[in-house]
Amino acid sequence: MAITSLRVGFFTAPLVLHVAEQLGRFADAQLAIDQTAVVSSPAQFTSLEAGEFDVVFTSPDNVLAYRFLPDNPLGRLLDVTILAGVDRGLGLSLWTRPELNDVGELRDQVVAVDVPQSGFAFVAFALLERAGLTPGNYRVESLGSTPRRAKALVEGACAATILNAGNELWAEGRGCHFVGAAPDLGPYLGTVLAAMPTDDAAQRRARERFVEVILATSRDLVTGALDEVALEVASRTLGLDDDASRAHLAVLRNADNGLIPDGSLSRAALTTLVTLRRQFRDHEQLDLVERSLDDLSTPDRFVA
Repeated sequence: MAITSLRVGFFTAPLVLHVAEQLGRFADAQLAIDQTAVVSSPAQFTSLEAGEFDVVFTSPDNVLAYRFLPDNPLGRLLDVTILAGVDRGLGLSLWTRPELNDVGELRDQVVAVDVPQSGFAFVAFALLERAGLTPGNYRVESLGSTPRRAKALVEGACAATILNAGNELWAEGRGCHFVGAAPDLGPYLGTVLAAMPTDDAAQRRARERFVEVILATSRDLVTGALDEVALEVASRTLGLDDDASRAHLAVLRNADNGLIPDGSLSRAALTTLVTLRRQFRDHEQLDLVERSLDDLSTPDRFVA
C-alpha cells in the first residue's frame, strides 16, 4: 500500500495526534501527516474549503454553522461532515487573569473569544451568565485560537477567556482563576474530526485509516497504557510541568470532558450546542439544524 499524505489542521496541537505520531502509528497505517495550527475558525474553514486541509480537528459547532447557517463568518454554506467525535471538551472552562479574584470585576472588561459567533464563545457567555454577568456587562474581542488567548490572558491583554486542551492548566499554573466549566451547561461535545467530501477513493481510505489511528490511540490513552509517552508529549508540546501534564492525562480519561475512544457523537451533546446558539445567536435555521443533526455523520456514529 502506497503512503498517502494527509494535511491536518487544528487550533491546539491535540495530544492524541502527537502521541500517535511519536509511536509511529501513522507510518504503520501508511500515512504521512502534514500538521498545521490555524489562527481562527474562519481561517480553518477557508483552508478546508480551498482543499488546503484534508481533515481538521474542530468544534462541532463550527460544523453546524458552516453547514447549515448562512450567517456564519464566511457567509456561505459548506458541505462539511463529521468523521468522528474526538473529545467532550478536554477541560473547556472559563478563566480570568491573575489580578481578578472576583467575576464581578469583569464588568466593562474584555472577554476574549475566537470569534463571537462560535461555540466556545457561547460557552463563555453562558458561564458568565451563571456567574451573574449578561452580554453587555463586558466587552467581547476576537483574539484567535486558544493558545493565543491563553497567552493574552496571562499577559493582561484580556480579562477572561475560554480555554481547554491543556491551555487551561498552563494558565492556571501562571495564576489565572477558574470560573466555570462546559459540563456545568449539560452534556458537551468539544472536538470532532471533520472533512469536505471527496470523490478520491484513496483519499477516503486514508481518512478512514487516520480516524482509526486517532481512536485506537485514544483508547490506549484512556486505559493508561501510554502514560509515559503521553507525559513527555504533554510537557514538550503544551509547555506543561509534570503535575500539569498528569492533570491533563486525568482530563483525557474524564467521562464528562475527556476523550471519546469509540468516536461516537452524542445527540444530547449536539443538542446542547444548538441550545447555546439559540440563547446567544438565535437563527430561524436552527429548527432545521435540530432536525438535521443525523445528516452530520454516518448513522453508526450516533448515540443518544
